[in-house]
Amino acid sequence: MTSIKPFQMEDLFELNPVNLDPLTENFNVSFYSQYLIEWPQLFYKSVETPNGQASGYMMAKTEGQLSKKEWHTHITAVTVSDQYRRIGLASKLCLELENLTQVKDTLFIDLFVKVTNTLGRILYEKLGYSVFRRVVGYYGREIQKDRNKIDDSVDAFDMRKSLPRDVNNETVRENGEKVYVLPNEIVF
Repeated sequence: MTSIKPFQMEDLFELNPVNLDPLTENFNVSFYSQYLIEWPQLFYKSVETPNGQASGYMMAKTEGQLSKKEWHTHITAVTVSDQYRRIGLASKLCLELENLTQVKDTLFIDLFVKVTNTLGRILYEKLGYSVFRRVVGYYGREIQKDRNKIDDSVDAFDMRKSLPRDVNNETVRENGEKVYVLPNEIVF
């Protein structure tokens, strides 16, 4: 059985089995610490019983301005240990975030997923997310200057899910796969 628990600083020592995945972004300790300090309610883990092993985690934050229709929750990382995949755990973590986000009253939830991560994209689409735009060179090492120079190996889809506060669905769009932006053009 899986339970959701708040993330604690000492939980960083348990992340290796969860983070050993080519699709999982790894961060330094100060980055995780910042999330624990600024957005503790949006940083939590899934734990398996009876062994207490961490099976996954969600790390998110709120950002943007309401006046510009940018006030949102951003998923920085949602990841599940290899041995606990394909049982709905990532969906559970995402749905828990939606419940927690209602308190923040944000307009939408967004995340970046690598264009080549087909399973991730399918998961998010099943949860109601859609592609808002393609971020050219998001995962690349070089600074991209041409938004039309697409490369599936380094590009990301910015996926969004409109929340109840966005009554008219103004924060999502159709055919977002055809809208190209550079990473430096994403400002909240």
